[in-house]
Amino acid sequence: MKSTASALWEGDLKQGQGHFTSTSGVLQDTPYSFRTRFEGAPGTNPEELIAAAHAGCFSMALSMILGEAGLTPQRIATEATVTLDQKDGGFAITQIHLDVRATVPGASDAAFQDAAGKAKIGCPVSKVLHAEISMNARLDA
Repeated sequence: MKSTASALWEGDLKQGQGHFTSTSGVLQDTPYSFRTRFEGAPGTNPEELIAAAHAGCFSMALSMILGEAGLTPQRIATEATVTLDQKDGGFAITQIHLDVRATVPGASDAAFQDAAGKAKIGCPVSKVLHAEISMNARLDA
């Protein structure tokens, strides 16, 4: 399986603008800029897209691992926070924090924590990232 997305950038770093497009059409000339990335302006940026990808990948991996343990999640809500810091004269994603809340009928907290830990390490997006990945995982009743 291969997935494809593209970015087009026009102009200099601070005044220029870019657009993301994905072959699925979910992203279609979606704008991004220096201001959306570094100054909090409305819009998206590469780190936000990585956060969305990691949250989605983790949630699916957790669902799979719980299913393998005979547990069916009713709901898994994952928020991923990506930290971009200056490092070694440039910028780097230095940390990703996953905040997970799940409703899993019949799951003990120990079984849930075990599954969440395995999903954190094993989801494909986690494997491609070289940042520290931390997590809080809560099992709702």
